[in-house]
Amino acid sequence: MERIPRFDAEHLTAISTIIGDTNEGLKGREIEYVLKDCGVPDLDPQATKWVRLFNALVGIQNQTQVGNHTVMLLSRVMKPVQYTAKPGLFAKRRDQLNVVLAFSGLTIGEDGKVRRSVPAAHLTDALARASRLHSALTTRAVHAEVLRFCQAELLQVNYFHAVLEATKSVAARIRQLSDLPTDGAKLVQAAFGGDAPRLAINELRTESERSEQSGFSNLLIGLFGTVRNPLAHNPKIEWDMAELDALDVLTLVSLIHRKLDQTRRVR
Repeated sequence: MERIPRFDAEHLTAISTIIGDTNEGLKGREIEYVLKDCGVPDLDPQATKWVRLFNALVGIQNQTQVGNHTVMLLSRVMKPVQYTAKPGLFAKRRDQLNVVLAFSGLTIGEDGKVRRSVPAAHLTDALARASRLHSALTTRAVHAEVLRFCQAELLQVNYFHAVLEATKSVAARIRQLSDLPTDGAKLVQAAFGGDAPRLAINELRTESERSEQSGFSNLLIGLFGTVRNPLAHNPKIEWDMAELDALDVLTLVSLIHRKLDQTRRVR
């Protein structure tokens, strides 16, 4: 693991309070186990939960002069497999921790791992970073495939690469459904185009259904031509990807994935 700078007392207090919350935090035995697993001495096992965690983290940080053990503990506590019965707790705890970590230029991803991000300048920025995109995408009920491909980029507020990865998810899904190896417009035309397409989004019996199929094919080609290809071939600094634009594109990609959910193999 790379060398992580020390966390100040305020950060460690906030982290310990979240993890050791009276109602939703780790239980005493869980704290004992996670500290041992991370090689952190349990200096005050009789203290209240958050104080116990705080004292342990301060102690190991003073000893090592780095914040690595705190990051190790966070990754251990946030392993997603532990939250299969309580996914809401995972989301809540991660959002709370990400507000604190944002000031240190760190963030916890959907996979529970801690990674680098651009440091937050103030509390509003930290709060927005932790919840704004998640809230907006949840409100729009964005398809799970969109988040699966670009969750890490969204957490890093990296709109450029979030949109790029989301558009890549469309091509990957079409290749999976069609067993075709091509990409872009060629892939779309081979999968959905012509009088005998390989994939169909409806029964193709009426003029309206054939028109819908053709329109969907053109929509896919338009997505690749106007969004995916320019992003793939231009440097990030030359492409201004605003938050609202990113959300609109991600919503469009979500719509496409819902159409692909209905797609059937014709030949």
